[in-house]
Amino acid sequence: QVQLVESGGGLVQTGGSLRLSCAASGGTFSKQAMGWFRQAPGKEREFVASVTWSDIKTYSDWIKGRFIVSRDNVKTTAYLQMNNLKPEDTAVYYCAAHSGGSFYASQSYNYWGQGTQVTVSS
Repeated sequence: QVQLVESGGGLVQTGGSLRLSCAASGGTFSKQAMGWFRQAPGKEREFVASVTWSDIKTYSDWIKGRFIVSRDNVKTTAYLQMNNLKPEDTAVYYCAAHSGGSFYASQSYNYWGQGTQVTVSS
């Protein structure tokens, strides 16, 4: 059973930065791609970024270079560095373990963390 625990969320002002972490245990982290999603109030969960075991990265178009996804296979932890944050980035951010299929689809992930709240004030 894979367990994922996110941390690093919080309240930040517009233009600020946060780094989210996703600590994984109980699985084969080094062989799985990891994804980040977010869900704002009243909206559907949306794809943010993913990183494969071989460090191939995929981003949503709206990120426009503001976010960087990474991973440390020794620490079995994935990261999402978020820069130049905007109020519309306010959401609960989730990490997930990819099981197959499109990186963009939440159905392609079989394990999820509990989420961490990111709030960006204007």
